[in-house]
Amino acid sequence: MPRRKIGITYRTMASIARPIVWVLFRRDWAGARHIPADGGFIAAVNHNSYVDPLAYGYFQYTTGRPPRFFAKQTLFKGTFGRLLHAMKHIPVARGGAGALAALEAAATAVRAGEGVVFYPEGTLTRDPDMWPMSGKTGIARVALETGCPVIPVAQWGANLLLPPYGKMGRVFPRGTHQVLVGPPVDLSRFAGREPGPEVWREATEEIMAAITSLLSEIRAIPAPTAPVAPQSPANPDDVPAAIA
Repeated sequence: MPRRKIGITYRTMASIARPIVWVLFRRDWAGARHIPADGGFIAAVNHNSYVDPLAYGYFQYTTGRPPRFFAKQTLFKGTFGRLLHAMKHIPVARGGAGALAALEAAATAVRAGEGVVFYPEGTLTRDPDMWPMSGKTGIARVALETGCPVIPVAQWGANLLLPPYGKMGRVFPRGTHQVLVGPPVDLSRFAGREPGPEVWREATEEIMAAITSLLSEIRAIPAPTAPVAPQSPANPDDVPAAIA
């Protein structure tokens, strides 16, 4: 891993995460060359298990670009909260103002050269066949505002260990966590257009299409022609990054 100013807290937490990830999964990780070596970027990742932030987070860490995740603001308290702050994760408060503040914080982090992870669906997928759903537009708003690259990422395997809203499966024999990273999504056609809901929605659709195409490659089956629309979470606390 390249030498970077990652920080002792992040390095310590990663050293704890590593044996957990290695015990839970075999790893088939491809496309790390598309993670930018320098500068701010957004990783746009599909979300299909409560476990996948741990698995994907460790993958991105191994590229030398520690991921900055969104987390509920209520978690930023006490010792755990201090750890989250030290790792530069982004607090999300409930309500429209809280979502906008989180997007502003994400844009600030990107401009500072960080790699921010977005789950554009805003929740665990509810597609019955585990495909990505349509995305929320916060990711496009930050991408177009900052001009940063959006790196599409598909992952598969954590959902086989712990399905969305399901029960934990068997840890042994270990399953495989697959990651496939693609080249930056081409959003150049939006550069000269006035920002607004229509532009944000179109750009988000481009991002989601790129993620879905990568997941189709991982699974070696055709993707559906149209994504499922997200619905209200069964547990509204399940995914803190359900923003915008």
